[in-house]
Amino acid sequence: MAPGATMETADQPGKTVHGGQEIELPVVPLPPVFDDKYAERDYLKGRLALAFRLFGKFQYDEGVAGHITLRDPVQPDHFRVNPLGRAFTQMRRSDLILVNGKGEVVGGGKNRLLNKAAYMIHHAIHTARPDVNCAAYSHSLYGRAICTLGKPIDMLTQDSCAFYQSVAVYQQFNGVVLDENEGDNIAQALGQGKACLLQNHGLVTVGETVEATVFWFTSLEKCCKVQLLAEEASQGNTKKIHDEDAAFTSKSVGNPAVGWFSAQPMFDVLMEEIGDAYLQ
Repeated sequence: MAPGATMETADQPGKTVHGGQEIELPVVPLPPVFDDKYAERDYLKGRLALAFRLFGKFQYDEGVAGHITLRDPVQPDHFRVNPLGRAFTQMRRSDLILVNGKGEVVGGGKNRLLNKAAYMIHHAIHTARPDVNCAAYSHSLYGRAICTLGKPIDMLTQDSCAFYQSVAVYQQFNGVVLDENEGDNIAQALGQGKACLLQNHGLVTVGETVEATVFWFTSLEKCCKVQLLAEEASQGNTKKIHDEDAAFTSKSVGNPAVGWFSAQPMFDVLMEEIGDAYLQ
């Protein structure tokens, strides 16, 4: 339990109708709730540092490319992001830089280099989506491969149903994102979804929490791998899940609370492996 936080669970399980039957959806714990926004800030900075270390562990890095942003709970028009050149696997809470709405670095560690593409993409997303507190973008291997196809992922497995009607494709590549219009176009393509495939580029996922955003990214990356393997093995003759079944499954595996809860094991394992170095 985070200091100064309380844990909650849903009061009542949600219900849905599938196959003519009313079915109760699973109840899971909810993210910690803070009365003190400054205590929440300190806690979330630690979770963001862990998120970067997970991305490094899963080899989602590519040189200095890739970024995860977190909306500041005290100053919601500011976000934290990794400084350019700091290894994901070495990220500490004190390394994270604070960026205002104008793209100015107004806080952080000794390295205050800002990836301009990170600002252009993430500022546009955070502005367009007040519900998004965290956004992740990186050059993962299978995500990049799928992004060369110019189409969304197919509903092939239970896991992919988390992204049913919630993953978009930005069907354009204009080089490194260095201007405001390109960021706005990406945010528009994302819409109200939880993920976007940037054609010839990489994956973007968003969420209400750091944990859900990271889980959506890791899950989407695996879905990309499964689709590539399945299409090769079947010579393109894959068996897709029917829309009704995909929509029903999405309610169980694709909601924000499940995304947050599903990420807890990977965060817990990493904390046990590295100790409190990330909190420095």
